[in-house]
Amino acid sequence: QVQLVESGGGLVQPGGSLRLSCAASGSIFSINTMAWYRQAPGKQRELVARISSNGPTYYADSVKGRFVISRDNTQKLSYLQMNSLKPEDTAVYYCNCPDVLTTGRTYQGVWGQGTLVTVSS
Repeated sequence: QVQLVESGGGLVQPGGSLRLSCAASGSIFSINTMAWYRQAPGKQRELVARISSNGPTYYADSVKGRFVISRDNTQKLSYLQMNSLKPEDTAVYYCNCPDVLTTGRTYQGVWGQGTLVTVSS
């Protein structure tokens, strides 16, 4: 009953930018953590960026200085602004909320379907 809907993926030139969006919906009371992961073919899924409800953020070393994660005041939307994209950023990107508190006062971990980002000339 809780879903994440992603948008913004696609094909981009090296050095270009994309902004991924993630919208949460359903029987949600609050969301503590919103995160973005990515998985390239043959590689383990990795945490790209994470933002907590009280403000702290985390970035993987590979994207520091290039990517920015944010969320709106409703805490139901997250964004991943990706700048200076490199071919090695090519992956399926997943939105993740590991600690969604539902209106029934249960915690759920929720994943989006994933969106493909391809960085190529």
